[in-house]
Amino acid sequence: MATGYLEILRARHALRLLAGTLVGRLPNATAAIALVLFVRADGGTYSLAGALAAVYGVANAVGQPVLGRLVDLYGQPRVQLPAAVLAALAMTVFAFRGTDPLPAAYAAVAVSGLFAPPLEGGLRALWPSVLRREEQVHTAYAMDAIAQEVMFTVGPLLVTVCVSVWDERAALLVLNLLGVLGALSVVVSPPSRAWRSAPREAHWLGALRSPGLLALLAAFLFIGIALGSITVAAVSYADGHGGDAVYGWLMAGLGLGALAGGSVYGARQWAGSPERRLRVLVALLAVCYLPLTLTPGTVWMVLLSVVSGVFLAPCIACAFIIVDRHAPRGTVTEAFSWLVTTFTVGASVGTGLAGPVVQAGGTVWGFGLPSVAGAVSLLVLLATGGVLAAPVRGGVVAASSENDPNRAPEPRFSSGDRA
Repeated sequence: MATGYLEILRARHALRLLAGTLVGRLPNATAAIALVLFVRADGGTYSLAGALAAVYGVANAVGQPVLGRLVDLYGQPRVQLPAAVLAALAMTVFAFRGTDPLPAAYAAVAVSGLFAPPLEGGLRALWPSVLRREEQVHTAYAMDAIAQEVMFTVGPLLVTVCVSVWDERAALLVLNLLGVLGALSVVVSPPSRAWRSAPREAHWLGALRSPGLLALLAAFLFIGIALGSITVAAVSYADGHGGDAVYGWLMAGLGLGALAGGSVYGARQWAGSPERRLRVLVALLAVCYLPLTLTPGTVWMVLLSVVSGVFLAPCIACAFIIVDRHAPRGTVTEAFSWLVTTFTVGASVGTGLAGPVVQAGGTVWGFGLPSVAGAVSLLVLLATGGVLAAPVRGGVVAASSENDPNRAPEPRFSSGDRA
């Protein structure tokens, strides 16, 4: 199973790009918990901490596609590194000034979220210029999805380590310094410096002029809602079954399931259209959420959380391939950034919806919401099957392979050439 992943990591520059991207994204991945801990240590309320975290999230959702479009227009080094530095400086200002005055605190957090560099979309744009075969690119997408699960598990642990060794301010400073160093490692690499987006048609909608991409984003909004709602339902369950420790086990189980599912999914090549495959994966995801409504004892509930996460990473990895196939020429980084933004917004909406649902119907109804959201995502994919069946030719794979000056001549492959 691991052979395909080892082959990817042995490719020149691959490990550096993956590691640099993950480190560069740490400030973004840990922002919510780091902000909450800092605000509480500074004497602020949980409401203020939540509000600041929400401002960061909204600003980040706005900034990702905008910066992604700038990357497509001007290249990675000229956008990614300045954005990382600005985001870190803004968070540094917040760390030293604290929450007083409040408008300045909100402004600093908003600027930090807005300028968080789109390293995630940038890495996916780079894979085709680093790897030699289309199958390897697809495996790299699966490995990317797995690495995200690891990062979102390790990130909060790193925050708590920094807090225990130093304090909450140091955690913010260290994580943002690591973010700049990670971005720097990526943008000074030869693939990043050599990468150029394919020529693009001038259009104010950019990547959003692709009907297939819009369909995918609509479906992934509801997958984000499912993931966001399950975190709130898990809190409600944990309150009656052991508290924070049980909540941690449930979230760890969800991540472990995603890690296992992504590992198996990326270890083999799949026949057939990725659009059709995504419909199957989303259906399985919705079905695996349903047993959570049984709310059994803690041990069984943790096992069910593992099962519920199995198809999440495969869904994300498959979506990366579909973005590749449907992104208009010259908009690949922006297109991947839109997927990130949509998923993040969906998770925020899910968190907001789950609260009233749990309040009105209890924990069982809270766990029912992820399955309903997954079913709606499947309905969106089924309803838009026509536009998803017609991928745009000349997407990221073809565009990126054309712009690597160090690449040996080989048969070209296009993102629209294979099912």
